[in-house]
Amino acid sequence: MISVAAQLAGMHAQTLRTYDRLGLVTPQRTSGGGRRYSARDVEVLREVQRLSQDEGVNLAGIKRIIELTNQVEALQQRVEEMSAELERLRAGYRPDLSPPQRSTALVVWQPRNRR
Repeated sequence: MISVAAQLAGMHAQTLRTYDRLGLVTPQRTSGGGRRYSARDVEVLREVQRLSQDEGVNLAGIKRIIELTNQVEALQQRVEEMSAELERLRAGYRPDLSPPQRSTALVVWQPRNRR
């Protein structure tokens, strides 16, 4: 609930509504339209507050920081997935099944004599 999230983040509920409207945090919604904040949402709200109050970053800057942080996390996840795939491929690698080496030998063809 918004009141609990506001208390956990140390903010007023109206501030949370504003941050939701600006896209700084996007809580899940109940079937009735109420906001449902996750622990991750509360963590983001605390970081928004810290950046705003302690670092003096404006809301546009905070939004960009959040976007870049999310992008970095997604890229890190992708790197982990690709590393795991590479390990699976390496584990199944068989040198005897590697493609043959290409030859640079020259083959000269000569037709047979017909008599």
